[in-house]
Amino acid sequence: MEPLSGLQIVTGILAQLTPVWICLAVVFFLSYMFKNRLGLYGQVLDNTLGVIGLFLVFFWIFTALLADWCITYDPLRQMSGMKNAFPGMPPTVGEGAHFLLGGDNLARDVFSRMVMGSRTVLTIAPAATLFAYMVGITLGLPAGFYLGWRDTVLSFAANLILAFPVIMLFFLLVTPGIIEMGLPTIMAAILFLFPIIFLMVLFTSRFTPQPTKLAIYLAITLVIGLWVYFGLAFNMDPFGILSMNSNTLNIFVAVVFVNSPTIFRIVRGLTIDVKTRDFVSAAQTRGEGTWYIMLWEILPNVRGPLIVDFCLRIGYTTILLGTLGFFGLGVSPESPDWGMTINEGRKLLSIYPHPALPPAFALMTLVLGLNFLADALREQSLKD
Repeated sequence: MEPLSGLQIVTGILAQLTPVWICLAVVFFLSYMFKNRLGLYGQVLDNTLGVIGLFLVFFWIFTALLADWCITYDPLRQMSGMKNAFPGMPPTVGEGAHFLLGGDNLARDVFSRMVMGSRTVLTIAPAATLFAYMVGITLGLPAGFYLGWRDTVLSFAANLILAFPVIMLFFLLVTPGIIEMGLPTIMAAILFLFPIIFLMVLFTSRFTPQPTKLAIYLAITLVIGLWVYFGLAFNMDPFGILSMNSNTLNIFVAVVFVNSPTIFRIVRGLTIDVKTRDFVSAAQTRGEGTWYIMLWEILPNVRGPLIVDFCLRIGYTTILLGTLGFFGLGVSPESPDWGMTINEGRKLLSIYPHPALPPAFALMTLVLGLNFLADALREQSLKD
């Protein structure tokens, strides 16, 4: 087998990602067809930066979901004679696909590791950011609405955490000594309760006059919530779907813990601003409960800034995960984590640049897409 030319490498990569292109075509076709019915998402499609951002974000989402169909080799497989092989080289032993982006210092396929690495990033970053939002909203709303001693205590705790540099805090939370003390598990046991608390208060505040519907919602929340809670926090999922190894749990908890205080401050500030509006006074006049006002009157009216921040925060979290992987604190040493792959490749960057560049490009494009999407959402929220 002959090495591939540059054009053949590009063609091969595009062909290998065929399932991704099909999904993107279907999603954008349906999005434009029903654009007028899709609310904020449909409005983003009228923004050039928003379309580019959606394309990049959806590309990596579908790449992560369909990674098993896109890779050419097992990302952990080492092939004899392919150590630091240049892009487009055929396998030296036996038959198989070309190494489209070359091999790394352990003779593993760089293209497959880049594709599979997207799954690691897009599993942790959005989920951890969502959990952090549950914590920040649950604490930020009452702090901003009530003020007084509640606000003083919660703001002091948030400022105390924010006083530490983010990277130092990450390093502290994932160091072996802290892990051996069991601190990440204790933190997970506390932080992972907040989504359950948030949903239960959300439904209770809205459906108290409808006890049957409330009972159904609370039962569903408790069953699914406790399943997720015990599966993630204590690795006790009987189905094995939500189980996380210790490294992944440590990183997940660190992301939630570090992001929560910032989200708390954003929600608190927005609540202080919005609680003086006329629609809040109208709800109070109707005799609505405090949590109803916070969750069903104030929160929907501050969703614009929160959605924008959510997109940006996923990007920040992606960079933080890459930074942790770069410093050897990623999910696991053999994981195709982008940060860890960049770190392994940069050691021979002057001689063999090809192992480090694809994951760096992947990380850059995902964060760029999230930033473009956030900018488009910000422009639309200002129009509204």
